[in-house]
Amino acid sequence: MRLSVCIDAVYRGIPPAEAMKLAKEAGYEAVEFWSWWDKDLEAIREAQLACGLKVATFCTKFVSLVDPARRGEYLEGLKLSIEAAKRLDCDRLITQTGNDIPGTPREAQRQHMIEGLRECAPLLEDAGVTLLVEPLNVAVDHPGYFLSSSEEAFGIVREAGSPNVKVLYDIYHQQITEGDLVRTMKANLPLIGHLHAAGHPGRHELHLGEINYPYVFAALKEAGYDGFVGLEYFGVGDVAEGLKRALDMAAL
Repeated sequence: MRLSVCIDAVYRGIPPAEAMKLAKEAGYEAVEFWSWWDKDLEAIREAQLACGLKVATFCTKFVSLVDPARRGEYLEGLKLSIEAAKRLDCDRLITQTGNDIPGTPREAQRQHMIEGLRECAPLLEDAGVTLLVEPLNVAVDHPGYFLSSSEEAFGIVREAGSPNVKVLYDIYHQQITEGDLVRTMKANLPLIGHLHAAGHPGRHELHLGEINYPYVFAALKEAGYDGFVGLEYFGVGDVAEGLKRALDMAAL
């Protein structure tokens, strides 16, 4: 298990290249971020090489996966995102699903999403890139979002039927949505391609809130999870201290 710093969250407001240097100085070997199309990818690549950092993941274009009328736009955005990933030696991309479409039956939207992911699969497999489908909580941060349940996300990924389509399990979001974190992750580990972490409530440092991250991390390591855990939180304390405490939790 390896930790990655989401620079758009932890170092919000700091230019990416500078944030990457700070993450390296804090003892991290990997970073991630949200949007790529509004960033200087060449500067990120230069910082990546200078610091010896892995870019663990970033987002595809924000286009609905549940609206069939936008499928072509989604696929085009995915192609561009794969090209950006190749420039940064990144092999994982995060996708949101988009919001629920009022008046359209949920099952129809779910099926549209599965069909869209099946169309994505050949592009992903040819490129050696894994697409990470992310459920988000609708109670606090993302009202109206289509996919909140991890159980539904795992079912969708199973039906998509590609080893290059997996779930991004966000521990913070799922604590809000459903709890039962460790059992759920261990039961579905082969379908999880990436994890996100933040304290709850507040979405702050990992040691702040009700989630026992040392226990969660120990359980993941015992279960054999060897992927990344992205630190996607908005700090309220000293940034370097918060990152150090996260590393210490992961080392237990």
